[in-house]
Amino acid sequence: MTAVTATDDRGAARVPVHGLTVLYDAECGLCTHLRDWLVRQPQLVPLELVPAGSPEARTRFPGLDHSATFDEVTVVGDAGQVYRETAAWIVVLWALREQRPLAHRLSTPAGARLARGAVLAAAWWRGGLGNGKPFRREDGWVYEPAVGWIFNPPGCSDGACATG
Repeated sequence: MTAVTATDDRGAARVPVHGLTVLYDAECGLCTHLRDWLVRQPQLVPLELVPAGSPEARTRFPGLDHSATFDEVTVVGDAGQVYRETAAWIVVLWALREQRPLAHRLSTPAGARLARGAVLAAAWWRGGLGNGKPFRREDGWVYEPAVGWIFNPPGCSDGACATG
């Protein structure tokens, strides 16, 4: 595993970051909780928090795949840098005064594995039955160590699966 880098950086090594826009899912309880936490933190680099897929996000970033911003954390730097998933989490921590040392540790190959685990844990929580509820075996969730949680709702073996 290599150190975390921007996925589309337009020369991020040469271009200083003076501001970041965090695209977050305004319908997600975890996402809005983190948004509220971020705005209370002392920032070394200003963060703007914009709902993913909103008219503002689409106007400001017309070349961005806005449907993907609901599936993965996306942060856009003021010089056009685009950070996704683990790199996005790390760059947001880097922007915060009290979290910058942690961001530096997470940007190493070993730290990136830890950060990736945190991203996957957040995705698991966020995806749990659609609203942050835990996965429960009685609802049809089964944990397979090789692949994670698999949803097989009761009654699907006969082809009459309940939706919703």
